[in-house]
Amino acid sequence: MEFMENNHRNPSRHRLEEHDMLNWIKATRKKMNAGELKEERVVLFQKLLEVGEKCKRVNQYK
Repeated sequence: MEFMENNHRNPSRHRLEEHDMLNWIKATRKKMNAGELKEERVVLFQKLLEVGEKCKRVNQYK
């Protein structure tokens, strides 16, 4: 969450130093969708995804 707030973007798959964060987000999202994540973790992860939605890339040509 700190990374997204400081850099105003989601972790990139193209930068090696951010790749671990992206893999963690993807793995946790898969667990949540499969119902394997604990309820207290789901609430916190939902907050993280909301922060990520605010950091969406905006097309500069629109």
